[in-house]
Amino acid sequence: MSGGQSYYEFYRGSSIGTALTDSLDELITQGDISPQLALRVLQQFDKSLAENLQKGVKHKTTVKGHLATYRLCDDVWTFVVKNPQFKMEGTGAAAEIVTAPKVKIVACRSADAAAEGKKSKGE
Repeated sequence: MSGGQSYYEFYRGSSIGTALTDSLDELITQGDISPQLALRVLQQFDKSLAENLQKGVKHKTTVKGHLATYRLCDDVWTFVVKNPQFKMEGTGAAAEIVTAPKVKIVACRSADAAAEGKKSKGE
C-alpha cells in the first residue's frame, strides 16, 4: 500500500467482503491468480471501502437504545446496543427510523484523527 498506511480489515466480514474473499479463494484454487495477488486485492478493498465511506457518507444518524456492553482497545471502540432505534436524517424526506433487536457498532480512529492527535501532542 502506498505511504505505508494500513487500513482496518473488518469490512471483509461484510456481505460484499465475504463474497470477494470467496471469489478470490475460488480463483486461487483454480490456479487463475496467485495468493499474493489476492492479498493485494483485499488490501485495495480495505483502502477503497474506508476512503469511500469517509468521503461519501453525508447523512446524520442518531442511535437510541440500551447500551449492553462497550470496550476500547487499540483506539477501536466496540458497542453492543440492544433494541436500537436509528433515526436517519438528510435523506430529503421525513427522517426514517430503523429498529433491530441488537447491533454491534465498531468505531475506529481515522488516519486523519491520528495525525491530528500527534500534532496536538507536539510529536
